[in-house]
Amino acid sequence: MTTLHALVVGEALVDIVQRPDGSSEEIPGGSPANVALTLGRLGRPVELVTWLGADERGEKVAEHLRDSQVFLGSASCMAPATSTAVATIGQDGAATYQFNLDWQVPATELDPATIVVHSGSIAATVEPGGSQVAELLRRARTQATITYDPNARPTIMGDAQVALRRVEEIVAAADVVKVSDEDVEWLTGGADVDEVALKWVEGGCPLVVVTCGPRGASAFFPGGRVDVRSPEVDVVDTVGAGDSFMGGLIDALWAEGLLGADRRQALSEISRDQVQRVVDRATAVSAVTVSRAGANPPWSSELEA
Repeated sequence: MTTLHALVVGEALVDIVQRPDGSSEEIPGGSPANVALTLGRLGRPVELVTWLGADERGEKVAEHLRDSQVFLGSASCMAPATSTAVATIGQDGAATYQFNLDWQVPATELDPATIVVHSGSIAATVEPGGSQVAELLRRARTQATITYDPNARPTIMGDAQVALRRVEEIVAAADVVKVSDEDVEWLTGGADVDEVALKWVEGGCPLVVVTCGPRGASAFFPGGRVDVRSPEVDVVDTVGAGDSFMGGLIDALWAEGLLGADRRQALSEISRDQVQRVVDRATAVSAVTVSRAGANPPWSSELEA
């Protein structure tokens, strides 16, 4: 890709969604894949580096991504089989996950036109791909903004203390972190969420956004803190909600001209008004996603309507 674009690195898989009424459905998913999907639908050029099988499920995922303007290289389709996640939806619409996953990173060259690199969740934690992702993000810092979403999955990430060490290793290399209050609670064993976010900002991450489900989100940055309430919406389910928030965050920072290694100083000096606009945008994107079934983020035309 020769135009300025985003690179997303991480798992793409099939969510086997089991609903409270006993029905089930197979839907393309995976946290980083959903971030890429969101960016594509918002009109941002984006490439996804992932690990899909050359099977029926893999083709379904690849077609889903291509339909949302996500570029998927052929090296991303060489896994033995496409991974799956069983997503069980509770009566409140919240999802819990069980995974059957094989994850590693295909050989990846950084294009000079890449201005933001995103990863997170399983891809940055589970080996052998986790160490490869961490190294790729460190290399990418010389040319791109690094964004990260820990998106904790306790059923596959193992020991929380071990996972936290990897998470904080990547946070130290990141420019933007989106994390949920539930992620922080599991990773730290119940530490104060605000204190954790402030520690990460003081450690050098210019923008840390904590999402708190229906209570909204709080953004921490060197200039202070901004709290944004979630709009009232009838929640169908929460599948992909955090991922679409992350995609909206990247999209909004792009609109503010704050992406790229040459904009790192400007990002570190982000103003309160800019943070407000950025989080408002991400919240609006996520609100549409939770209002309908599955990881189905809005197209830019839906937000402008």
